[in-house]
Amino acid sequence: MRKVLVFLEDLVEDSEFLYPYLRFKEEGFEVVSAGPERRDYIGKRGMTFKPDRTIEEVRGEEFDCIFVPGGYAPDRLRRYPEVLRIVRRHFEAGKLVCAVCHGPWVLISARIVKGKKVTGFYAIKDDLENAGAIYTGKPVEVDGNLITATDPNSMLEMMKVILKVIL
Repeated sequence: MRKVLVFLEDLVEDSEFLYPYLRFKEEGFEVVSAGPERRDYIGKRGMTFKPDRTIEEVRGEEFDCIFVPGGYAPDRLRRYPEVLRIVRRHFEAGKLVCAVCHGPWVLISARIVKGKKVTGFYAIKDDLENAGAIYTGKPVEVDGNLITATDPNSMLEMMKVILKVIL
């Protein structure tokens, strides 16, 4: 069975966490959410989420895909060296790394965007370009094993692309 890791932190964009989490499950994937602590996390829109595991309990190599949702959670997630290590190793192993909206902040801090075509919420365009990425602004961008998207409106297309690549 294929496995997907979805990161979780406070102020996650609710739909950008919930939609991929459920959509991957719907396709028969084993989906694991992980946050820094085993506690409730509150999304930007007020939903409450409890992670399946803590980040420390996760072994990145066990997953086929890592998904970083947006909102303001990525600004918090990128402060954890273990999150960055998991993302960087996963990417370097040629496995799928996906991020939406502000999620590419984690990719920047993991130092995996230099020279890559990426997209994200328009407000982080400068951050991506300053990290050496080629910002396209497309709703969904694919560059090798890196798939990025701009916002909740791009999630339907993004998930179709991810599933096409991974199935």
